[in-house]
Amino acid sequence: MSAVAAVIDDLSEESEQLDALVAGLGEEGWRGPTPAERWTVAHQIAHLAWTDEVALLAATEPDRFADEVARALAAPETFVDEAAAHLVDALAPDALLARWREGRRRLHAVLRQAPEGARIPWYGPPMGVASLATARLMETWAHGQDVADALGVTRAPTARLRHVARIGVRARDYAYGVRGITAPDEEFRVELRTPQGEMIAYGPEGAAQRVTGPLLDFCLLVTHRAHRADLALTAEGRHAEQWLSIAQAFAGPPGPGRPPRAERDAR
Repeated sequence: MSAVAAVIDDLSEESEQLDALVAGLGEEGWRGPTPAERWTVAHQIAHLAWTDEVALLAATEPDRFADEVARALAAPETFVDEAAAHLVDALAPDALLARWREGRRRLHAVLRQAPEGARIPWYGPPMGVASLATARLMETWAHGQDVADALGVTRAPTARLRHVARIGVRARDYAYGVRGITAPDEEFRVELRTPQGEMIAYGPEGAAQRVTGPLLDFCLLVTHRAHRADLALTAEGRHAEQWLSIAQAFAGPPGPGRPPRAERDAR
């Protein structure tokens, strides 16, 4: 199996896991709030449906996708929320679920058939097929975490989290750039423990700037699904410390992130 096919398989499995969480929900469940401010479960699925469709457009009609990028640049703080709200207002939950299923099926098929070496435009730099599939997996896992939190479901971490961590590490300089900060020249060492006790690592072993901790916690941090104060991540070096305060694995504005658990509980 090729590396691209393996990532798309993992993306499909991640999508199916989330699908199973929402497939049996009634109207009340779909309208229930999630940790993302003003977003219901329906908004989370609508966002994934929209981004899958936009990714499909980027892969098949790059000229039309350029129009989507222009709209995003014209309203960077609101275009994502508006796209999700439009689908929620337009579709009943069963129709929304069907649209997400069809959109992701078509996207996965197109990605599998893409020629070797293809580059697909996106809101940041163009990406290879494997990178785009990894980005879709990261988004699916992150929004799936919002849904799981809303439903009071604890999801067991899977090996698919490696993809989320990898994109979080690779997006280090992007996290600086989107905030107008010059990224450090030196490489970082990132060491993450899987729930099974295995260590996965990025960067040179002797790097002075180091981040260590659980794989799940790192993924929650770079997707802004938990505040650093609630995570068991350790930074060594002032640049590593700074990075953990701004790290993000997703394109676009950083957003407010999640408040610490103690602050949420006090409300």
